Amino acid sequence: MRNLNPMLAATDAPPVMEARRWIANATFPADRPLLNLSQAAPADPPPEPLRQAMSDIVLNDPAAHLYGPVLGLDALRARVASDWSQQYGGAVRPDQVAITSGCNQAFAASMATLASPGDNVILPTPWYFNHKMWLDMGGIEARPLETGPDLLPDPGAAAAQIDDRTRAIALVSPNNPGGVEYPAELVAAFRDLARARGIALILDETYRDFDSREGAPHDLFADPDWDDTLIQLYSFSKAYRLTGHRVGAICCAPDRLAQVEKWLDTVTICPAGLGQRAALWGMENLHDWLAGERQEILRRRAAMEAGFATLPDWRVLGCGAYFAYVAHPFDAPSDAVAKALVDRASLLVLPGTMFGPLRAQGGSGRAGATLRIAFANADLDGIATLFDRLRDVTAQGLWTPPAPLPI
Repeated sequence: MRNLNPMLAATDAPPVMEARRWIANATFPADRPLLNLSQAAPADPPPEPLRQAMSDIVLNDPAAHLYGPVLGLDALRARVASDWSQQYGGAVRPDQVAITSGCNQAFAASMATLASPGDNVILPTPWYFNHKMWLDMGGIEARPLETGPDLLPDPGAAAAQIDDRTRAIALVSPNNPGGVEYPAELVAAFRDLARARGIALILDETYRDFDSREGAPHDLFADPDWDDTLIQLYSFSKAYRLTGHRVGAICCAPDRLAQVEKWLDTVTICPAGLGQRAALWGMENLHDWLAGERQEILRRRAAMEAGFATLPDWRVLGCGAYFAYVAHPFDAPSDAVAKALVDRASLLVLPGTMFGPLRAQGGSGRAGATLRIAFANADLDGIATLFDRLRDVTAQGLWTPPAPLPI
């Protein structure tokens, strides 16, 4: 194709869309329907009270259909600031909050203020693939930071990666794809490193509402100067099942948000009015419902941990929030394993090759032996089905031997 941006052309295809192509023409036995554990998204619509509220907004709030403020509704920004201040034991002001069209856009907008082609950003591996893709599109180097066996990154190792073109360290906790929850002291150590070296710490907390720990997962907002280093990202999509309405948030310094406003004004002009109002209604009315959703996700996490305890050939590297990140027992790269699981077990999961560099690309080789299982997409019966199928393919093997040649 002529006149194609080479940085965009060199960017990997969207992993979830690629996985969907594996099943596009597949047929599944009636007694073994597809179990899709590939995408980290609620399978159900918003709860009925929220849908009723959204219906009322559509019918009776004319402003919901018009352009709004580029940085989001004042009422939603104020509510985020108030809740974050209370929940994190710190001080967040409305002018330190912007609303975006999803958390991916929050990351992209933040990066637009930080880095230009030739700069680099440190990403722990396994990384969230859309972060890597956005950096690739912008000609920004994604500098891999290998994590330990527990999938936790090391600030000392990160320090050795920083040079004069490093603009940020990007963390995701609870982690996508690893599921692990970063200890508060580890997050603080990365903040201290970023501050000392004059770079930003981006902390993506998309799955914060499903953290297994009680109370605040960190105390970064308790630092009165938090916004000199921290850029926190959040998503309303998982909390209130608003994935299709694309509502996210950035918390950072007001002068950075002035630059974010330029970028957002040229991309979406403003976040969607209905989604913002739905998120605000959820924050005002669904506290108890969300607490119940968290408990359900924790029950599913416990079921995953118990299930893998019965499969000694499989090794759990991380499990939490929406994900289990596991090492498979097959002598084949994870992309081949994932495709074979579609055929042999009617299971759709994502391979570790979508979340980090292969050994030939400077990685540890772990990407070729791992799978991400988005267990939040299955109820307890679905998780039981998952383990029935994994036991079968582990015992029988993934590849059917060829039929013997006729004599």
